[in-house]
Amino acid sequence: MNTDLPISSLDQYIKTLGSDPLSREFAEAMDNLPELKNFRDQFELPTIESMGGTRALDGTIDQPSIYFSGNSLGLMPKKVRQNINEELDIWSKEAVHAHTSNRYGRPWVSIEESCLPTLEKIVGGNPGEVTIMNTLTVNMHLLFVPFYNPTETRFKLLMEDKAFPSDDYAAVTNLTMRGVDPEKAIIRMKPRDGEFTLRTEDILKVIEEEGDQIALVWFPGIQYYTGQYFEIEKITQAGHAKGCMVGFDLAHAAGNVPLKLHDWNVDFAVWCSYKYLNSCGGAVGGAFVHSKFAIDFGRNRLTGWWSHKLDTRFVMDNNFDPCEGINGFRISNQNVLSASAICASLDVFAQTSIDRLRERSIVLTGYLEMLLNKFDNVKKNVSIMTPSDVVQRGTQLSLKFDPKILDKVSEYLISYGVIADIRRPDCIRAAPTALYNTFEEVYNFIIILNNFNFESN
Repeated sequence: MNTDLPISSLDQYIKTLGSDPLSREFAEAMDNLPELKNFRDQFELPTIESMGGTRALDGTIDQPSIYFSGNSLGLMPKKVRQNINEELDIWSKEAVHAHTSNRYGRPWVSIEESCLPTLEKIVGGNPGEVTIMNTLTVNMHLLFVPFYNPTETRFKLLMEDKAFPSDDYAAVTNLTMRGVDPEKAIIRMKPRDGEFTLRTEDILKVIEEEGDQIALVWFPGIQYYTGQYFEIEKITQAGHAKGCMVGFDLAHAAGNVPLKLHDWNVDFAVWCSYKYLNSCGGAVGGAFVHSKFAIDFGRNRLTGWWSHKLDTRFVMDNNFDPCEGINGFRISNQNVLSASAICASLDVFAQTSIDRLRERSIVLTGYLEMLLNKFDNVKKNVSIMTPSDVVQRGTQLSLKFDPKILDKVSEYLISYGVIADIRRPDCIRAAPTALYNTFEEVYNFIIILNNFNFESN
């Protein structure tokens, strides 16, 4: 991706390229523009055949599949093999000395330090605010301990009604362990009748009206089902104005959209690293705690050996010497192989910027949206849940189908090697990812979907 040339709007490209925007030639021309080049050559690309496909729109089934499920599991960066092999090599050659060895620039005792500067830029955190540790839901549990502090008068939790199930389970169990009745304490917000997404004004209204009783405001950065990008800064400001703590699940936001967690004054956030951060299923997750809590050691927290300062950690006198900042919320040492995979992915991100990726993403997803609204068969049978306003969405478009044919549509797409995530009862999520998806893939996806016989199914 040429980071020197400016990226224009989709409308501007339609005006300047001259070819029919509904044609394959237009998609090919877009892919050939130097400013819209991606990092596809740095990823392993599964084939139509390897993903279960049996036919191709053009060519053979040994060509790359159309992979639009980076919102569920990102593709594998090629450098992952190298990194993991290096860790295995150092383990075999240096054994316990690998903890401090700099053979490959990633001493195990501090392996995350080699990739944190890039991760800090992706989520908008300052040094000392961002780390990798545990997994998303574990981090949610850990950070609810210090940041959900119910009192007799302030005990409520504000969240969305259809949160990702794991978030819901974690919230309910945290409240229950504190002796708080989740049925009475959790305010579950629903969209207005006939709408797919929550309005910011409605969230702010609930915070204003009930904020004096709300201990914690908890929302996703991007909603997993609809693809809605929440207005994090406004929600945070409103929560703080009423004395609430404010946290976010950034599973679908980290690596997808620019974030400014420090500047937005978010109290804490957690995310996984296997979606847009491309680090393998179950990989070590990420966490952010604002620097205003860096030395707030009186706040409840669960601690362990890795919460203890490194320079006194091995004195072994059992006198706890807590790390300042996010490191004081860690518990255990890193999963080295998982962390090395994250480092490999972040090496790709380091070659560009999240702002640049966002610019390409807006054009790519906008192109998908335009085609969905232009091809008659698709337009007639598919609706889009995700907001049309680019400010309110990331790369994902959530496509709504008749629930009776959802499985048949998914099976049909897979037969062509199109991998777009199915979410019952009525949604297929298509997420053309800025790092590795192409405009021609978007075009082919629409042609395949438009050829589906909705009438007979």
